[in-house]
Amino acid sequence: MARLDGAQVANHGGSVTLARRAEFARQDPNARRPAPVQEGTMEENFLPSAPKLRLAKLIAQRGIASRRKAEELISEGSVTVNGVVVSELGFSVDPKEDHVRINGKALPGEPEKKYFVLYKPKGMITVADDKGRTNVAQLLADMNLKVEPVGRLDYNTEGALLLTNDGEMANRLNRPETKVPKRYLAKCYRTPSDGDLLAIERGVTFPDGRSKPAKARVLEQTDKDNAWVEITITESGPRVVQRILTQLGHPVSKLRRESFATISIRGMERGQVRELTPMEIQRLRDIAEGTAPKKAGKNWKGKGFAKAKPKPKRSGMITSKKPTARDAKPRTRPSKGGK
Repeated sequence: MARLDGAQVANHGGSVTLARRAEFARQDPNARRPAPVQEGTMEENFLPSAPKLRLAKLIAQRGIASRRKAEELISEGSVTVNGVVVSELGFSVDPKEDHVRINGKALPGEPEKKYFVLYKPKGMITVADDKGRTNVAQLLADMNLKVEPVGRLDYNTEGALLLTNDGEMANRLNRPETKVPKRYLAKCYRTPSDGDLLAIERGVTFPDGRSKPAKARVLEQTDKDNAWVEITITESGPRVVQRILTQLGHPVSKLRRESFATISIRGMERGQVRELTPMEIQRLRDIAEGTAPKKAGKNWKGKGFAKAKPKPKRSGMITSKKPTARDAKPRTRPSKGGK
């Protein structure tokens, strides 16, 4: 029976492909299963191997960082597997067998997934920078849970910011193809016309490209020739709403994100953090998997009120109904003689 050397085994990732198994079967058609052999030979790989994960995906699942940040740590050479530095982004590991360390620290066990929403105040950045500005991490210093923001909000933008230690979900929600709805409330100079709103729906042209189709409507006009506009976008990028309205001649003076992926800050105060409900978490999972936002969470079955049973009808009971126009008697016009 043919055998592969150590180099060939390594190229196969420690497993045998279907083509190689077929080759072994052709060489010995009478053998239904390989005979017991000594340790270290190729026949051991006929046994099912443990499922492997991409290294970046494993780091994201453990809540250390998002998928993108995990790839940066790997590229920087900060991650070791079994004592060897790994810089290949597509490297796969066995979570149960391989020992992964980041900057010398062992990878923690898989934590319980947690999901929060923060009402981010104005004048605060999402991640720390070298300028020493106030950041979101300072607000979360009192929490004993490691969470990362999903996406970012500008320094002067307030509103909904999702926080979680579920790195895989965060990565899916940040992908452009997921088309996560983000609803904003913007105060801009002068009231956008119907033509401006139509342009937003079709996409606004910039010198460096074109915006994705969005939804917009005027909510209120102020006394100082300003207006509050609600705009919902599905694309990600820096200052998308500001660029759209400014390009149409309506500079933005205030901006607040009302919701992210249907998760709203309604009833919250600035700087407040709340944990998501099971229903909201299910909606997030559905949207991350590609479900339309209107259908997200429709199949969720959680604890709730029992459905009321219909009351049985009593025998001999006469049901009355309200009289309709058809039931009314037609009016008769009096004759000319008064009869």
